[in-house]
This record gives sequence, structure tokens and C-alpha cells, in this order.
Amino acid sequence: MGRIGRRIGKAQTSANDGTGYFGDSFFQDFFQRQGNIPNAPGAAPQFGLTATGGVISDYSDPGPGAIYRAHIFTSSGTFDVTAPGTFGDTVEYLVIAGGGGGGKWAAGGGGGGGFYTNVPGSTQGGPSGTLGSAYAVSVSSYTITVGAGGAGGASDGNNGVKGGDSVFAFGSPNPIPATGGGYGGGYNNPGGPGGSGGGGAHPFPGSTAGTGTANQGYSGSTGNAGGNNGRGGGGGGAGGLGNPSPAGGPAGPGGNGQISTISGSSVTYAGGGGGGSDSGSGGSGGPGGGGAGVGPPGTVAGSGVYATGGGGGGCGNTLISGNGGSGIVVVRYQIAQLTATAKATGGAISYYGGKTIHTFTSSGAFTAPTSFNETVEYVVIGGGGSGAKGYNQEYGASGAGAGTYRTNTTPLNNSGGGSPLVCPVTIGAGGAGIGGPNNNPIDGNPGSTTTLAFPSSIASPGGGRGSYPTTGGGRANGPGGSGGGASGRNPGVSGSPATGSPFPGTIGATPTSGWGHPGGPSAPATDNAGGGGGGAGGNGGPTGGGPGNGGPGGVGIQLPATFRNPASTVGAPGPTSPPVSGADTSGKYYVAGGGGGFGYVTTGSGGAGGGGAGGSATVGPTYGIGVPGVENTGSGGGAGGADGSTGYASGSGGSGIVIIAYPS
Repeated sequence: MGRIGRRIGKAQTSANDGTGYFGDSFFQDFFQRQGNIPNAPGAAPQFGLTATGGVISDYSDPGPGAIYRAHIFTSSGTFDVTAPGTFGDTVEYLVIAGGGGGGKWAAGGGGGGGFYTNVPGSTQGGPSGTLGSAYAVSVSSYTITVGAGGAGGASDGNNGVKGGDSVFAFGSPNPIPATGGGYGGGYNNPGGPGGSGGGGAHPFPGSTAGTGTANQGYSGSTGNAGGNNGRGGGGGGAGGLGNPSPAGGPAGPGGNGQISTISGSSVTYAGGGGGGSDSGSGGSGGPGGGGAGVGPPGTVAGSGVYATGGGGGGCGNTLISGNGGSGIVVVRYQIAQLTATAKATGGAISYYGGKTIHTFTSSGAFTAPTSFNETVEYVVIGGGGSGAKGYNQEYGASGAGAGTYRTNTTPLNNSGGGSPLVCPVTIGAGGAGIGGPNNNPIDGNPGSTTTLAFPSSIASPGGGRGSYPTTGGGRANGPGGSGGGASGRNPGVSGSPATGSPFPGTIGATPTSGWGHPGGPSAPATDNAGGGGGGAGGNGGPTGGGPGNGGPGGVGIQLPATFRNPASTVGAPGPTSPPVSGADTSGKYYVAGGGGGFGYVTTGSGGAGGGGAGGSATVGPTYGIGVPGVENTGSGGGAGGADGSTGYASGSGGSGIVIIAYPS
């Protein structure tokens, strides 16, 4: 699909020219110079509706030459329509729910999240394949809910957790929902129903599989029957059934996902997770983000890929099952009937402030043709770590650190090259959250490194993990771009160190080490709370503000002004009165905040997340389930809490992001 040369932002369509059409002088002048506005002389140009929200992607659809704008939501938000257009009031959508978690012990893989779309010419999820109906919008706000991936089974024999539902226009008279993927069955249990069904577990006579939802996904497969070589069935995908274990193994592969091009790129979503095995290898994950199952001598099943709705892999006895991948919602509409191209390709392309902006929320490549010679500005953020899971109300687990924040400018000249310059982009995943409830204290997982080969590598390491406490004292075991906090238990200890450099107080070019800060210290001897994870803008907070209060996560940093497009919602909420230079007071566009620590459950509260990450609850029916960092912000996850001797799930880290800009 061709990318178009159009700047976006509220200014582009905010002025009525008096003819009843909404125009933008830059837009008109640019295309008039290109000769690409196909209107008769004297006729007013046509423009699509005006809306904000999500990551913006403008592209030309092959065939009719229509130009579309897609709003891509990898986390929950709002699609705000502020003015009508001249191409009608209907939008097209793709709604992908979160994938189901894999089961534990000869277990089934999680089912892919429900896949539901109304894009003409697309293939719907599931065997019946009936597309959704047209959706008319008006000047209003439409709530977008993006379902989280379900957690993997926490203990031997446990089922995974069903994925979260995703909804376009949640709460409106006509919401468009997609059902979360079914959980993978644990030992001797069936798979769960969902958008696509989870796989069933071993043993004889073979447990049943979960069923898929009409027009959204396929059913999973049963586990193998009989014998001691227990193997689970694959979870179903949006494009195909989960697979059984073939004779002799491995465990059942996950079902295929389904392709959509609504974002401007061809992406496969909602693959099923592979089954787990007690002997031999696990089943492969289905195309579309499904996680691979695992068997001995492996240790950890693959998790579903974030923002795909892939199911998590099942596992064998004593091994770790995979979490489902989070979902995604994409809304698109026609904005013009034009043909033009951007100077380079890769990622979601938008236009703001005279700059062309490429936003990568998943791995890919920035490709510069032989005519490219520009000074390029970039932001590269690593994945955030996940919080730790505690195991006793008197021992506070700590929050995780944020991924490294790097930004700068560099010349990129391929004008003398004999072929296009391909610059690979790898988006670091956030550390997977630790499932619960159970009585096993576990450290979180570090975030992964995000890289941009430009052409030399620009790398931003992931955030440090949170640490769990022991009876012998607090611990800090999570160095990273920003460090994880220290767990609570006397005596108190310092938080984990950061590989990033301290933020100097002015948003601008970073050193090669990027910005990052250490985690917060644990509580003093009379207090058992855990410290917060470090953020790109400040240290993780110490415990305090009341007996037993967990430490807040370190504050994040706003993106540079180049990337603060009012039509986009890249980043997460943050301070509205930031005491730094180069920031605005919008309270938006924040990234790389630290995760909050868990407080002493009987007296304290969990620490707040810093600019995009989650804190953790303390009392009530959840007893401290850690809040995840927001996807594509690199924020750390919140610590999990405990009730008596039972620990609860920690929050996963937010995945990283790469953003590139150059003059249009």
C-alpha cells in the first residue's frame, strides 16, 4: 500500500473555508503542486471526517486510489469525531480481543482473541465468515477498550485465564465487541470457550477443547489420550482450528491466525497457542502471534505477541506457561482520492508540523530509497520490566523499571546508494507479568531491548524487573535502563541501579546511554513495603506517606514536541505542570514511567505508576493485582500483592516504541 504525503493534526481540518468543506492550506497546496487533486477546476476539494485517537496511519489503498486514515489503538482510549467530512459518515473497523493464557501441565494452548471486522473484501474470523455491518459515526466520542492477554496457568494443573474482550464504541447503543480467547486447559481439564477456543489437556480419554465464537474464531484441539507421554492440544486461531498432537509428538500446534490490511500493512492476528508436553517438545504457536508450547528440557512457554491477540503456549509439569497477547482495535475511513508518496516507508506514517512521522509499535524496517537525504529525528524506547509477585502480606514486592529513553537527530543520506537502505527496527517486548494466585514468590521479568539500525545500531535496553522479598531481608535484583525497586523486609536496601543517565531537566538529545534512573529503596525496619521502579524522568519512589505505603514509580518523560500530534494518542497520561524545560501542560505524550511497589496490605497502599505505568492495589477482592505498564510506552509494571500466604499476579511491562521524523 502506498503512503501519502499529507500532514495530520487538528489544524489540518479545523478551519471552515466558507464553502461547507473543511480544508487545510498545506494539504491543498502540496497536492496542487503534485497535480494529485482530481477535482474539476473551481470545485472544492473533498476531505474526510476529522477525528483523533490512537496512532495515525495514512495510506493509499490499491485499486480505486482511495486514501485512508487508520487510527490504531494498542491500548484503551477514545476515538473522537470532531467534524464531518465529504466521504460519508461510515467507518471500517478491526476489533481483536486479547488471547487466552496457556494451561499448565501437559496443557492446552490458549485460543486466539476474537477477530471481527467489516472491511469489504476481508476474510472474517471463524468458519462462517460473515463480515460486520457498516458503522455510521457522528460528532461524538467513542470509547475503545483493548483486551489484555489472559495470564498463563499459575500452578500445576491450573487452566490459563481467558483473554480480555476488546470493544469499539463501548457503552454506545451499537458497540462492536470481540470475545477474548479461550484459556488453555490444565492437566485433565478441557480448554475454555472464547473468540477462538483454548486447547484441551492430556490425559485419557482426552479432554475436550474450547469452542470458538461465530464470525470470530475457530475451536481448539483436544489433548492426547492415554499413556504417560502427556501432550496438550493447540489453541484455535482466527483462521484455523487448533491442531491435535500427532502420533509420537510434539504437542498440538496452534491454529492459524487471520490477515488484515486495515492498518496500511498486511498483518496476521489472533493465532492460537501451542500445546505443552510432559515429554518431548511443545507445539508451535500459530501464525498471528501465537506463543509456542514447551516441554522438557525447556522451561518457559512462549507468550502471545502483544497487540496481535495471539494465544499463550501451554507447558509441561513444573514448567512456566505462556500469557496471551493483548488485543488491538483499528478504525479507518477515507480522507481523499489522491495519489502521492512519502519519502520513505515503514511503520505507521503520519504528517504533523511539516514533518513526516513513522511510528513503529511492532518490529519492521524503515526503508530509505536512493533519493533520501534528510536530517532525521528519532525516539527509541526499550520495553519496561514487569513487577514482582509477593507471597506474604508482610513482605512487599517491588515495582519494575522503565525501558531506556533515547532521542537525537542524525543525518541519513542514501542519495549515492545503489539500492534502498533498509534499517531494521526491533521493538522490545515488555517483561511478562507473573501469574497468580499462588504461594510462590517470583521476581518479575526484565524488558527487552529496542533497536533501530540507522545504519549503525541505536539501542535502548529494557527496564529492570521487580524483586520479591524473602524472610532474610529486602532485595534488589533488577538492574536495567531504569532499575527495579527494592523489595520490603528489614533491613531496607537500595533499589536496583540504572544503565541510563540521569535526566538533566530539559527534554532534548540524550547521551548514548539514554535516560534512566534507579529504583526506589525498600521500607525501613519498621515497615515492609516495596519500592517503586525507576522512570526515565526520575528515581523510583521510596516507601512512605503513611505506614506501609508502597513506593511510587519514577516519573516518565514527554516525547519531544515534534511527536506531540494532537490527533494522536501516542504515550500515556502524565503531569500537567511538569517542572522541566521543553514539556507542555497537556498531560499527554508521556513514556517510560516506573511501576509502583506493593504496600503492607493491612495498613498501606500500593505505589502509583509514573507517567504510564501501573501501581498496585492492596485490599479488597483483588488483594493487590499489579497494573501493567501501557503498551508502546516502555513503562514498568506494578508489583503484585499478597493476602496472608497467597501472592497475586504482577503487572507486565509496556512494550517499547520507535518514532522517526524528517521534513515533509
